[in-house]
Amino acid sequence: MTVVEAPARVPEPEATEDAVARVEVVRPGMLVTVQDWPGRVGYWHIGVPPSGPMDDLSFRLGNRVLGNAEGAAGLECTLGGPALRFTTATWVCVTGAPATVTVDGAAVEQWRTVRVPAGGVLEIGAIHGPGMRTYVLFAGGIQLPGYLGSMATFTLGRFGGSAGAALRAGEILPLGAAREPLTTGVPADDRPVLTERWELAVTEGPHGAPEFFTRADFDTIIGTDYEVHFNSDRTGVRLIGPKPEWARTDGGEAGLHPSNIHDTPYSVGALDFTGDTPILLGPDGPSLGGFVCPVTVVAADRWKLGQLSPGDRVRFVPVRREHAASLRDLGPGRRAAWPSVLSPGGDGDDGVLRRAEVDDETGVTYRRAGDDGVLVEYGAMTLDLGLRARVHALHQHLLAANPRGMVELTPGVRSLQIRVDPHMLPVPKLLELLAEAERELPAAAELVVPSRTVHLPLSWDDPSTREAITRYMHGVRADAPWCPWNIEFIRRMNGLATVQDVYDTVFGAQYLVLGLGDVYLGAPVATPIDPRHRLVTTKYNPARTWTPENAVGIGGAYLCIYGMEGPGGYQFVGRTTQVWNHAAIETPWLLRYFDRISWYPVSAEELLDMRADFAAGKVEVRAEEGEFRLADYRAFLDGNAAAIDLFRAVQAKAFAAERDSWRITGELGAD
Repeated sequence: MTVVEAPARVPEPEATEDAVARVEVVRPGMLVTVQDWPGRVGYWHIGVPPSGPMDDLSFRLGNRVLGNAEGAAGLECTLGGPALRFTTATWVCVTGAPATVTVDGAAVEQWRTVRVPAGGVLEIGAIHGPGMRTYVLFAGGIQLPGYLGSMATFTLGRFGGSAGAALRAGEILPLGAAREPLTTGVPADDRPVLTERWELAVTEGPHGAPEFFTRADFDTIIGTDYEVHFNSDRTGVRLIGPKPEWARTDGGEAGLHPSNIHDTPYSVGALDFTGDTPILLGPDGPSLGGFVCPVTVVAADRWKLGQLSPGDRVRFVPVRREHAASLRDLGPGRRAAWPSVLSPGGDGDDGVLRRAEVDDETGVTYRRAGDDGVLVEYGAMTLDLGLRARVHALHQHLLAANPRGMVELTPGVRSLQIRVDPHMLPVPKLLELLAEAERELPAAAELVVPSRTVHLPLSWDDPSTREAITRYMHGVRADAPWCPWNIEFIRRMNGLATVQDVYDTVFGAQYLVLGLGDVYLGAPVATPIDPRHRLVTTKYNPARTWTPENAVGIGGAYLCIYGMEGPGGYQFVGRTTQVWNHAAIETPWLLRYFDRISWYPVSAEELLDMRADFAAGKVEVRAEEGEFRLADYRAFLDGNAAAIDLFRAVQAKAFAAERDSWRITGELGAD
């Protein structure tokens, strides 16, 4: 793939019928972005979300009646739209949530093809509901250079569209060659029904009852009308609802809260419990994280996420995977015109498709990840690099086999998510292929992979991370056990004598990169190779709404570098330089699977200078070639078993004491 930088502003042409079609942004609107469909597919494994229209159905229907390809780039308008001046006469179609739409001041209908004259102004007013997003499609589609294969705007990552951001006044959007519309408008039977009380078709899994949630929890999840929280966006729709009872007391090495698991790939549309807070993950959401997801919205119903408004009510309705509507269908078969989801029930298997034994010591569980994916999990819920080796072997096997219909592969710590086009590769057929693959994989102990040692600066307890904690205390909660200082909380949870011991442990460790995209854009999830360096913490509950770019945090037994600003839940230890280079042509991500991160200390002022130099392309990161051999690593563990056991015993005692104090204060709920 080729990365193309955003273009400079195109000079405004004169309004003439003969000029190449262009659109001038007279008024940009509140949050209007260029999107295409299906967006930026193929980069989930390194933390690049697909983006694209949040309501794909309204977007694709508008393109279809204009005679465009369904995915041709158009505009997504949140809460209100722009005013646009056209240099040539152009056909447009405005779809999605109802809003006041005018051409040169005269009202025009939505869902109809409308011809805007040369020099004419199309204006989209405030959305008056129900719904949240309106779409503007143009005959010929918007034509801009792509980034990683798509024009879709990802504002948090600062790429896509014309400048990696929402529209700005004065911007010029070039359009492609167009033909006459196919029809006068979208048929009424094809248009989605927008409401204030929604039903979403979901499949069970990947992580449901009784392993993670109680049966009563699951009954509550599918029997409750949740309320849409005002703090929702394209990354995820936050919901207000009952607190789960939970089937576990904690997440073990993954974290103190029972919602915590070893970092695993997410699905768009998954109901992600970040602690006790449920969030429906959107098309700009993270690809990897450490929280459980009991149900997943089926692909054909995910358009509804784009129209959920604050205060709306949401009910989850389980359906059988094979009964889910098709994402390909834009007509009545999509069932978007039905206000209710008609279903006799779900699959009734708790999201577990199959269990098997890999060898005498290791099992494998195949979990449902929506109607278009499978999550493969190896072994018990423990941190074992042998399990990551097994994931790597399966990942490489499937990449080489490249079965028709496989869309994306995303590895986690002990898991691999496989996304498919179910029309080309149905999930039952995928399970057969996975069973065959297990018989062909080499023994995990044979793993030998390239493993660079990458030296990165770390500003310890950086002022930006202190600011994030302060914002959290003012805007989310001030009584959290990890406030007001995350590093002191880490010390307490691990039974260390002083904060200096935390410092020495972090700088003395080598962190092995197990996954990328943990918090977007090549951000690593890594764990110390030596278990005596594995500081264990829990994650924020609820998560932060803001984290500075390239903050460094620890959650469970894992460390991550936040690839960009955004939400987050890991406990801060400091900040480093960028792990994503926007100017890179081929591979903008810095790190690779099985790299080893080694920290060296810098001051906050030095880090700011280094970050500026890195952004300007003036910094070379020092990296030494090497390899990681699982057999050698296991020999190291055997040779240091006594010291490792002693460290873990002290840590476990402190972990248990913290958990007990949480129970006393009600942090984990009543016994």
